[in-house]
Amino acid sequence: MNTGSIAFILLCSAMVLLMTPALAFFYGGLGRRKNVLNNMMMSLAPMALASLLWIIFGFTLSFSGSADWIGNFNHLFMYGVDMAKNSLFSTNQIPDGLFSAFQMMFSIISVALITGSVVGRMRFTPLLIFMVFWLLLVYYPLAHMVWGGGFLAKLHAIDFAGGNVVHISSGVTGLVLALVLGKRRDYERLEYRPHNIPFVVLGAGLLWFGWFGFNAGSALSANSVAINAFVTTNTAAAAAMLSWMILEKIIIGKPSVVGTCSGAIVGLVAITPGAGYVSVLGSMIIGFLVSPLSFFMISKVKQKFGYDDALDAFGCHGIGGMFGGIMTGILATPALSPQHGFVGLIYGSSKLFIANLSAVIFSVIFSALVSFIIIKVISIIMPIRVSDRAEAIGLDDSEHEETAYPTFLGLDS
Repeated sequence: MNTGSIAFILLCSAMVLLMTPALAFFYGGLGRRKNVLNNMMMSLAPMALASLLWIIFGFTLSFSGSADWIGNFNHLFMYGVDMAKNSLFSTNQIPDGLFSAFQMMFSIISVALITGSVVGRMRFTPLLIFMVFWLLLVYYPLAHMVWGGGFLAKLHAIDFAGGNVVHISSGVTGLVLALVLGKRRDYERLEYRPHNIPFVVLGAGLLWFGWFGFNAGSALSANSVAINAFVTTNTAAAAAMLSWMILEKIIIGKPSVVGTCSGAIVGLVAITPGAGYVSVLGSMIIGFLVSPLSFFMISKVKQKFGYDDALDAFGCHGIGGMFGGIMTGILATPALSPQHGFVGLIYGSSKLFIANLSAVIFSVIFSALVSFIIIKVISIIMPIRVSDRAEAIGLDDSEHEETAYPTFLGLDS
């Protein structure tokens, strides 16, 4: 065991956990003030739910066995997972228990990301039920397929820190839920504005900080790959932030704080699949290019098709994850590629590009199909959307009987 790596991954695990309350601030600030507590609660609930599910069967379904689709039940309730040494994964320099804890944090933030698409109109109880089955039927299988030796790993697709497993799955799922639920009652009639932009800045800043643990920690060791992931993460975020500011200046006339924060987030999303595999220059290219793509999806495509992805979980995480996975297949350098012969397209081989493109397409279809089935079954058993009156009053009151701002009475826009 490497004590330096143990200390490093312990810190990274805590940083990734911090990303979930950071997301609560980010989503809470972006929403309407009558829904801020509900928005935050939907992000915070996975800290309890996903943590316990991971201990019971999340780890074993994700990282045990060599089946193509899903793990086995050998490590239910973390049975046989050693907290002091590595007995399950020969390449790790950290104890099995620490590896499990680090991966648990990814499952927490993944299910929280989905909620940005459904704010303002989904009942809390069916959402919690959906989270349970989504983790069981979407997240754990994808984690096994990509990182646990499943068929996407056998295809030689690479996903350094969660482009497929975290961002594509959550973003696409968010879009499915938004389509099934339908639009908010005032969508396209009222202009929705973020109610607390300082919350957005706080959330974005903490997300950026936590992302260093998310990406650099995915090296699973305090080594040169972690350093590369750290630097490429910051570079992509900075490039995407600047790119978004320039876009807003050209198109709108003035750069916005919310847009600037959104640019940083999409840059962080896009670099996640390739943070340990691409060069610093490659990360800059990814960052500069992802903002125009995400901006176009949010401002044009969403408007054209009229779907109500409330806080743009699909526009940022789904699109950013797809783009990042494909760009990894183009820009992964020979020096950093984990598999011999599978390098970026620009280095003369199409194998990795085809593998990653196939993995992206599969992740989109798999996440969409299974998520649709889950939510449709739940909708047969119970209402999944709040009443029109509850939506008008606000979900803070109707779902939690709380208010973030006691002096505020009545509706807002």
